[in-house]
Amino acid sequence: MKRTIHLRFLILSCFSLVVMGSCGGTAQTDQAGTDTAADSILRTGADQLDRYVPLLKGKKVGLMGNQTSVVGPDKEHLVDVLLESGVDLKFAFAPEHGFRGDIERGEKVSNEVDEQTGLPLYSLYGKNEKADSIVASVDVMLFDLQDVGARFYTYITSMHRVMQLCANHGKKLIVLDRPNPNGDQVDGPVRKDDRFKSNVSYHRIAMVHGLTVGELAQMINGEGWLDGGGQCDLEVITVQHYKHGTPYELPVIPSPSLPNHLSVRLYLSLCLFEGTDISVGRGTDWPFQVLGYPDPVFGEFTFTPGVRPGMAAHVEQQDKLCYGLDLRQLDPQQQTFTLKYLIDFYQKSPFKDTFFSRPEFFDKLAGTDELRKQIIAGQTEEQISASWSADLTAYKTMRKKYLLYPDFE
Repeated sequence: MKRTIHLRFLILSCFSLVVMGSCGGTAQTDQAGTDTAADSILRTGADQLDRYVPLLKGKKVGLMGNQTSVVGPDKEHLVDVLLESGVDLKFAFAPEHGFRGDIERGEKVSNEVDEQTGLPLYSLYGKNEKADSIVASVDVMLFDLQDVGARFYTYITSMHRVMQLCANHGKKLIVLDRPNPNGDQVDGPVRKDDRFKSNVSYHRIAMVHGLTVGELAQMINGEGWLDGGGQCDLEVITVQHYKHGTPYELPVIPSPSLPNHLSVRLYLSLCLFEGTDISVGRGTDWPFQVLGYPDPVFGEFTFTPGVRPGMAAHVEQQDKLCYGLDLRQLDPQQQTFTLKYLIDFYQKSPFKDTFFSRPEFFDKLAGTDELRKQIIAGQTEEQISASWSADLTAYKTMRKKYLLYPDFE
């Protein structure tokens, strides 16, 4: 294995062009303008071992990662690659869904040991009173999680917490950047009111934020969002040959309920249903690809949510025949954020008074209570979109300051 890793170092170093720059006090690997006909293969930050492993030599290292933290076409886990490269890896933090990605949404992620490597694991999902001392015990932190481009996907909340811990203790954070599979769009309400701040709406960004985790990390630093306006010593290893309009299908599923590219693309539009009792297909083989409820008013397509790995404790309408929509034949890349499904189901609902069965959670997902009120008032998608247009324009202007890759517009 070591021989394989050394060969990868040699190959990658032949293809890498690195220019150190700064944005918001951040060092980053700049890939702009490096594309050539002979070398246009997309390389994630983790794939560029020659850029970050030398930075870790002789240092005690902590990692925030999970099953998406893979290296190369063989999808070797980053932990295995680091250990076999001689990196002194002390522990790993796990986000929501756990280190191996098999824990259900919202469930407790406990402190444990990774069975495959013996590496100590700690949770950063929820409260961890020992997190400060854990981070203080190392010299540098690595962050490598695959985000999906939605404000309510909690991996970016975990990144913020790692940045805060590093800022608190003067530790360097290296973000191994990855493409955003929904990075070709920016849409939805921008959270402005801290009343709606939560794990699923942690940042003052658009619901569909159009950033990679590296770009968001720069924004967190640049906008002074850490406690007291503190700064994290941040370095981003950028993705080579990536543009925000580049279609990107994830090599590893990011969580149990996002099993394929279509589910990742539809997630932006369908996650809001989790503030209702409408099933988004959890407990089936098609989560975030079907919609339904036990009432024929919602459509002719039927399915019955049951139990699936990673989808057992929180399954809406479990064991009930649901009627609704089959979205499985849609072209993934044609799917962008839309309110049409939510508005359609609300309008068809015979129980409008209780349609938003978890209104507080819905408002946290949306980052505002205005969206729920607008749907109840019967506003169209066009009217609702117009209401957040000014905020979205301001957000896009801020976003431009932190982009590391050519934009889609």
